Order: sequence, then C-alpha cells, then structure tokens
Amino acid sequence: MDSSGVTRGAGAATRPSLATVGGWMYSCELARLTVHEDGTASGRFLGGQISFMLARPQQPPPLGTLPDLDQADERPTALGVHVLDDWDTRFVAQFAAPHTQRVTLDRDGRAEHVLIDVHAGSWAALTETGGSWTVRQGGPDRLWDAIEEHITRWHTDGSPTLDRFEITVTPDRQTITWPHS
Repeated sequence: MDSSGVTRGAGAATRPSLATVGGWMYSCELARLTVHEDGTASGRFLGGQISFMLARPQQPPPLGTLPDLDQADERPTALGVHVLDDWDTRFVAQFAAPHTQRVTLDRDGRAEHVLIDVHAGSWAALTETGGSWTVRQGGPDRLWDAIEEHITRWHTDGSPTLDRFEITVTPDRQTITWPHS
C-alpha cells in the first residue's frame, strides 16, 4: 500500500505529517503519525473512511490486455468477492495484494469479478453460481489466496476497526498491524 505525505526511500528522513494510506481497490485511511528521535514515525489510522483522489504518480497502471481468464484451475472459495464491498475489509485485502485493481466484467451472461496485478502478471477471477463462489487464478502470485488468508486472519482476530490499526514508517518501509484477540 502506498502512503503519501511521508518521505520514504533509502536514506530518506521521515518528516512529521498526516499520511494517506490506500491502494488501487480504493479504500483509504488517514494516519496521524508521531515522529521519533530516530527518524521513524508511528501512529494510528483515524478510521474515518477517508476517500482521496490519487495523485498522478499514485494512479494504477493501465490494465492493458486482460489475460485469458479461462486458463486456470478453478476452486471453491469460502469468501465471495462481495466481502470487498465493505470498506474495512477491502482495506485489509489491500495489505495482501497492494498492487491489485478490481474490475467487473459481464461474461457469458454473468458477472465475473477480476482482480489483477498488472506489474506481477497475476490475476484472480471470481464468479457466483447458486450462492456459491469459485475462483480461478493465474500468474506467479495467487492473489485471492493471499487476500482470503489475510481477511480470514483479521476475522479470527475479531475484525478490529481501522482506528485500532497501527502504522510504523521507517526510511525503508512501512508496516501496518492490527491488535490480535
């Protein structure tokens, strides 16, 4: 996930500020950071379901030509794509697949929900039939497996609200955690 308003990168110092954190599935939050003497910063999200227009450098890449969505093994999935309609759940999903974009296609008379990471070349396509969901995945990473595992772990930990999440920013990386039950 990307944060703006905080300088990051090798050798960069961390400056005090509010930081927006979000991904290309468009669930964003605002974090209030405290800068420490060592140049790192930490804080919590404000939990206000803040929606920001992405700056040009933060925009997702064009989708280009979609992969052949029929060329993959299909399996049942306990979570349907509808879980991503919830802001907090979508925010958690973005941790597992931060460069993923979401599109819905009408194929063969049914909605197909596609998650795609253009840079990695990975994708997942979810469909619903009779109340049951299936997923097909392709590319080097199994996007839906990662999302499903992350959301399930968050649910196991009691689905804490986003204002309980903590973020730590160092010159090299950012880490986001939630409290465990």
